[in-house]
Amino acid sequence: MTSDTTIKVMIVDDHPMVAEGIESILESYDDITVVGTLSNGREAVDQLPLLKPDVVLMDLNMPEIGGLTATEMLLELDPDLRVLILSMHDSPEYISTALSHGAMGYVLKDVPTDEIKTAIDAVMNGKKYLCTGAKGSLEPSEDGAREPLTSREQTVLLQLAQGKSNKEVANELNISVRTVETHRKNIKRKLGISSTAGLTRYAMEHGVLQGTGVGL
Repeated sequence: MTSDTTIKVMIVDDHPMVAEGIESILESYDDITVVGTLSNGREAVDQLPLLKPDVVLMDLNMPEIGGLTATEMLLELDPDLRVLILSMHDSPEYISTALSHGAMGYVLKDVPTDEIKTAIDAVMNGKKYLCTGAKGSLEPSEDGAREPLTSREQTVLLQLAQGKSNKEVANELNISVRTVETHRKNIKRKLGISSTAGLTRYAMEHGVLQGTGVGL
């Protein structure tokens, strides 16, 4: 197996025994290399440029920066990164929120070990992956439910509703113009709005601009 076909995995979990257990499982596969095991989202963001993983296995509840915020921050740094949430929580709210934050998959920690490998292979092929338990939990709430905006998308929406350009938003939030454009596209898709004027109207009607001192 050449290095070109090896999947580089970063594990982010604040429970050392869990992280070490997952690492030992994954290292048994010839086509996977674990490039790092980190204990919180802050470490993941800091180490991303050095470790350059293809896939991140991300816990949700962690100190410093939790899994959801870390997922958003990592994807801003590397939009091609695949994030798989590995969690004990099987509620629809956790799962749908994780997916809306950009995670490509959700796997419960009690799944058979080979299913983690199956999930990694799936997201590496550009497919979303929900383990059986997560899929069953999510199904009742899928129909007709509008995908929620992430906290970052809400921040971008606020900036856009204040009349700022993509470049101005990028400078304000210290992200790239390309990332702003991606957020803008996702916001329009989730809200079913096609114009900037529509975004501004939505922000006013839903109180996004309240308390900002902005008058439109």
